Amino acid sequence: MFYQGRDRDINYIVTRKNHTCYGMGLGIMVLDDAYPGFPGDVRNASAFGYPIQYEIAEGVDNYTLVWEQDKSPCREPILRAAKKLERMGCKAIAAECGYFAYFQKDVAGHVDVPVFMSSLLQVPFMQQLIGPKNYVGIVCAQKRFLTDAHLENVGIDLNSNFLIAGAQDEYGCPQFDSLWDHEKRPQIPESYYDQSEKDMIKICKAFVEKNPRIRAIMLECTGMQPFARAVQRAVDMPVFSWGTLLDYAYSVVNHRDYYGHV
Repeated sequence: MFYQGRDRDINYIVTRKNHTCYGMGLGIMVLDDAYPGFPGDVRNASAFGYPIQYEIAEGVDNYTLVWEQDKSPCREPILRAAKKLERMGCKAIAAECGYFAYFQKDVAGHVDVPVFMSSLLQVPFMQQLIGPKNYVGIVCAQKRFLTDAHLENVGIDLNSNFLIAGAQDEYGCPQFDSLWDHEKRPQIPESYYDQSEKDMIKICKAFVEKNPRIRAIMLECTGMQPFARAVQRAVDMPVFSWGTLLDYAYSVVNHRDYYGHV
């Protein structure tokens, strides 16, 4: 632990509405589902340089959130988890799966702190960076489950410049199947980092080679974030992920000071 002198700009404190804890960072709701995450995965707190507070969305697992067509049973548990994170004192709320995009508007309208329910929130911003003649390449876990409603709820124009690739259902990614595929994963989910990284590089390179007008990659899935740097080395273009979103989310609710010289 690094010990520093106290911040002398903090001289007066006052109770925030319904907040029980202070000095908090991001509140992240996780699926009610048991599977491991490498450092960089949103459900692994060890790799993030700011406080993370988790809350389980009770009864909302990979199957009910992603696979089930009727997602309405997920709504109330998700809203309860969001409200609990807010009451705990979290300054912003995020989630661990890109498919939580379906509930972005619901959660943002339910709490009084900023809400970042999906990495896909970055897509409209990415489109402004690359120009209208180029494409954002979205690499999601399973393309068949990423609906128009998911995209529209995070502000993506369905007629705009993006393309989607399904890592598992289009290109094949056995290591991801063993974690998240309801039909294929073992009783005790497991995964190997090296093979997962190779698969992600292969998928993203093939996606870009097939679509040479892609100028930025969006990694939708939280489990893809650990391999973002390797993907970027392979495709040599901007790569956005849950990591870029969470870093941004924390920075806007806990802005840092700047120290330097002139």
